[in-house]
Amino acid sequence: MAAEKMALAKAINESLRTALDADPKVLIMGEDVGKLGGVFRVTDGLQKDFGEDRVIDTPLAESGIVGTAIGLALRGYRPVVEIQFDGFVFPAYDQIVTQLAKMHARALGKIKLPVVIRIPYGGGIGAVEHHSESPEALFAHVAGLKVVSPSNASDAYWMMQQAIQSDDPVIFFEPKRRYWDKSEVTKDAIPSPLHKARVVREGADLTLAAYGPMVKVCLEAAAAAQEEGKSIEVLDLRSMSPIDFDSVQASVEKTRRLVVVHEAPVFLGTGAEIAARITERCFYHLEAPVLRVGGYHAPYPPARLEEEYLPGLDRVLDAVDRSLAY
Repeated sequence: MAAEKMALAKAINESLRTALDADPKVLIMGEDVGKLGGVFRVTDGLQKDFGEDRVIDTPLAESGIVGTAIGLALRGYRPVVEIQFDGFVFPAYDQIVTQLAKMHARALGKIKLPVVIRIPYGGGIGAVEHHSESPEALFAHVAGLKVVSPSNASDAYWMMQQAIQSDDPVIFFEPKRRYWDKSEVTKDAIPSPLHKARVVREGADLTLAAYGPMVKVCLEAAAAAQEEGKSIEVLDLRSMSPIDFDSVQASVEKTRRLVVVHEAPVFLGTGAEIAARITERCFYHLEAPVLRVGGYHAPYPPARLEEEYLPGLDRVLDAVDRSLAY
C-alpha cells in the first residue's frame, strides 16, 4: 500500500477507525467525542459510522469515565477513553493509579485491564489555565501503567493500534501542538515495537533524546547545529514507561554526550531518570554530564508567556553548546 500523507490527528482518527472495525469489543468514550468529534476533531465521524453504543458521549466526570472503563474492561471490552485536556485528568487520578494500575497485580495476574487513556498534552496552542500541562512523569512513576507518546503521524497510527491491543493499561499522551503536523503513514507497514526508541537523525558528536512534541524541536536544533559543523543524533524515545534504555545507551556510547529534552518541568521529570540511568550505565563513555532541558518548576503561565516557558530551539542549542564545551 502506498504511503499517505496525513496530519497526526487524522492518523489517530484512522487508527481508531481501524480498531473499531476490527474488534466489536473496542469502545470509545469521553466528553464530546461523539457528535462533536472531540474538541480537536480526533474522533470526528466515528459515532456516525459506528453508532452511539460504540462511540459514547459521557458526562463531564473524568473519575466516572475511567471507573466505567475499568468495569467494561473487566467484562471483556477494550475501552479507549479520551480525557479532553491534560489538566482535566486529575479527578480520575485515583481511579487510574489506585484501581487501573493495580488490578493486574491485585488479582495475581488473573485479571487484565486493556484500557487506553488518551490525553492531549503540552502547550503551544495559546490555551487557558489547565489546558497545557505535561503530567507524564506522574503516570510513568506508577507501576502497572504503560506510558507512550508519538511525535509524528506514522507513530500515532501504529502506536494507537498497539496500545489498544495491549492487555495492560496504556496512557497515550498526544502532543496537541503537533496534531496538524503532517507526515507519511503506510498502513501495511511493519511497525516498531510500542516501547522501542528510534534514531530519527544520525549523528556523531552528541545525542538529543526527546519524545512527543519536542522531537521536532530537537530535529530543528540538530539541523541548526549542523551549520556550525556539529553532528547531532536525535533519538525519539516514544515511550516513557518502560523506557528503552538500551537504545539510549547505544547512542550515547557512540556520541559520548547526552541532552534529554521534554516540555514538562525539569525537576523530577522523565529526564532525571534517564540522566541517572545513563550515568550509571555509561559512566566511562561519557565526556560530559547528562544535561536536561525542559519547562520551569512553576505553574504553566498564561498564553502570552508560554513562549518563554516552553523549551525552544535556543535553549536546546545552549545545552548542546554547554555539553560540547566539556
